[in-house]
Amino acid sequence: MTKKILVADDEPEIVQALQIRLKEAGYDVIVAFDVLQAINKAHKEKPDLIILDIRMPAGSGIGVYEKLKMSSETTTIPVIFITAYANDEIVKKVLEMGAAGFFAKPFDIDKLLIKVKTLLGPENRH
Repeated sequence: MTKKILVADDEPEIVQALQIRLKEAGYDVIVAFDVLQAINKAHKEKPDLIILDIRMPAGSGIGVYEKLKMSSETTTIPVIFITAYANDEIVKKVLEMGAAGFFAKPFDIDKLLIKVKTLLGPENRH
């Protein structure tokens, strides 16, 4: 079965780039552009992985992460954070919270794909 990834970021260019590369790698991709969409789609779609921006309209990725961890339906979904506002404090906080990974923007998409494959297993070909 094809693995499903939710990409939640308010920058359309980032979402599009990730969507293209993840689909090329054989994953199904769902997108969200704000925190409410991210929470709703995580519950509705039950993705195998979430790539989540820390700063988005109407809230933060950290708040989304905390809500997802409180729900029995989404608590086990691994989350990789991405952000343009990286500092040691944020990195430490999200990793201590249990995030599966952290990438500062601009990030190397190939390294992100390696992390995704490590978490989800080998590529899925249709």
